[in-house]
Amino acid sequence: MGALLLDTFIDWSCDHCYATDRTRPLPAHAARMHACPGLHGMIAPLVRAGTDCKVTLVERGDYLRDEETRTGDDGVPYMAVRTDYADGRNDLAVFAPVATFGVRRNKDWRSR
Repeated sequence: MGALLLDTFIDWSCDHCYATDRTRPLPAHAARMHACPGLHGMIAPLVRAGTDCKVTLVERGDYLRDEETRTGDDGVPYMAVRTDYADGRNDLAVFAPVATFGVRRNKDWRSR
């Protein structure tokens, strides 16, 4: 007698662009991400196909000064991508600014 092997897959999609994917089940709290042209090229999550949710970009609300932060193709700095589900839960993927530093050379460094 033969055995029947079942193989499961999860279908993923994006409401803002054409991206779809099919994967085997992922570990707990794992996400499928993609660069979404519908969300100004920002990295956004794919959600399970058929899920009732809304994915939005969260603009950065503070002054940038000379920080290097992620901007969309529209030039607006975004700080996160928020996914609100119909059942009240939500997910947030945050884009942290990049820390930079500079080295200045003292003109009188030999005189010390």
